[in-house]
This record gives sequence, C-alpha cells and structure tokens, in this order.
Amino acid sequence: MNKTTMKDSKVSVIIPVYNEALTIRALVEEIRALYPEFEVIVVDDGSRDKTEEVALSTGALVHKHPYNMGNGSAIKTGIRAASGDILVFMDGDGQHDPKEIAPLLRDIPRYDMVVAARPKGGQASLGRAFGNKFFNSLASYVTKFSIQDLTSGFRAVKAEVAHKFLYLLPNGYSYPTTLTLCVLRSGRSIMYYPINAKKRVVGKSKIKIFKDGVRFFLIIVKICTLFSPFRVFLPVSFITFLIGLSYYLYVFIAWGRFTNMGVLLFVTSVLIFMMGLISEQICQMRFERSEEARLQ
Repeated sequence: MNKTTMKDSKVSVIIPVYNEALTIRALVEEIRALYPEFEVIVVDDGSRDKTEEVALSTGALVHKHPYNMGNGSAIKTGIRAASGDILVFMDGDGQHDPKEIAPLLRDIPRYDMVVAARPKGGQASLGRAFGNKFFNSLASYVTKFSIQDLTSGFRAVKAEVAHKFLYLLPNGYSYPTTLTLCVLRSGRSIMYYPINAKKRVVGKSKIKIFKDGVRFFLIIVKICTLFSPFRVFLPVSFITFLIGLSYYLYVFIAWGRFTNMGVLLFVTSVLIFMMGLISEQICQMRFERSEEARLQ
C-alpha cells in the first residue's frame, strides 16, 4: 500500500443500502476487521426492513433517508457526511469484496479515481452485458479514453473531486456513469483495476434494464454536451448533411430537380454545426471562469 495514502490520508467507505439487512452486517464487520482505521458510513435509503438497526449494531456511522430517494442520493448523503480525504464507494449487497479496497487505494493519489472493473462475463445477464458494452463504447468515444466498466459502483476517489461534481450526480443508479464522465472530461485521471465480482446470493438487482438504460444514455449525452458539446453536435450535423446529400442525389437523378427538403436538410446541418461551435466556446469560457474562481 502507498505509504502516503495510508499514513497521511483518512479513508471513508460509503455504502448505500436499501433493504440489505441480510448482507450489511457481514460486509461492515469485514471492512472494520481489515481496515480498523477507516471511517465506515452506511446510508440507509429508506429501507423497510431492519437494515438500519443491523448497521448500527456493527458500529458504523449510519444515516437514514426518511423514504427511498435513490442510490445516487444515498451516495451524495455519504459524500457530505464523510470526513476522509479519500472516499471508497461500494454496494451493500455483498458482491464487492472488502479485500479489494486496498488495491484500489494503492494508486491514489497518483490517480484521481480508481475504479474496480468487472470481467466481461461477470454481468448478471446477457442483456446487462450487452448494454454495458454499448455504454462503455459510447462513453469511450465521448471521453477519448478506453472505459472498461462505466457502471461499476465500486471505486475510490479523492474527496475534493467528489465534492466538485456533487451537484451533477443524479439521485438514481447512474451516479457512477456521471462521475466517470465528469472526472475524465474535466482533465482528471482514472485507472481501472480488474476484480472478480461475486454473484448476488440474497435478493435481486434493483436496476431496470430498459428504464435505467435510457437514463444512462441521456446522462452520457448530457455530460458530453456539458463538457465537450462538439462531440455530440458534429456527428449529428454530419449525419444530417449526408441525409440531405443522399436525398438531393436521389431526387436529381430521378426527376432532375432540387427540392425544398434538400435545402432544408443542408441548412439544418449547417445550423447544427454552428450551434456546436457556439456551445464549445461557451463551455470553454465556463471552464476558464471556474478555474479563475478556484485560484482566487
């Protein structure tokens, strides 16, 4: 373990839970046995079972939401409550091995965030595996960085980085997606550490493939337009131009004329391109202003 990380930095482990009374005790007790100096924070997101009582009996710091507000909301509560310089996020369902925390911390502070990457065959279903591969590829295009596991909830991050992007994190299950994109698009560093995630033996995943899949896609587009808008506007403009060109060639060859629809598509592609340029300039000015405020 990096001596600077262990001796000079305080680590807070944040565990969001919802109806995990059967698994939270073993998880917290193992973390406290392996890392007695770590701060362990359990955020109960409005559980209807005895999760809060079980977590309290382990000696962890417990914060309970009055009702179910979402996994991301629980993470945000944990970030606000944590006193550590380094934050570790992990699920409370027993799939993440506490022994893997030490390897995650080994490369901080060299990296701003270290993410536990699950193996390709470690997804709960074929649909989830395909969806994760698609989102990994899309996010890699957006960030110009090879993203191995966009949705992993097991990661270590510098507290200052987590606080900087706290207001952007959604309340749902897509907070790992948002945090990853924010860190990369702001010019910070990420490292992926391969792990073997355990199979969930109690309960079932609360992620809905189609509902949360659409949410992940919208988040990627939103973060992309926030940090690097031209990565969205340019391909849309290019595709619109190609459609217009194809339509023009078809009409010209078939009837020997140039229709209003062709003009509309060409003009639309130019307008989208110009909007992308303006958005890119606004994004750059926002970054410059935020950096100036940080240095003052």
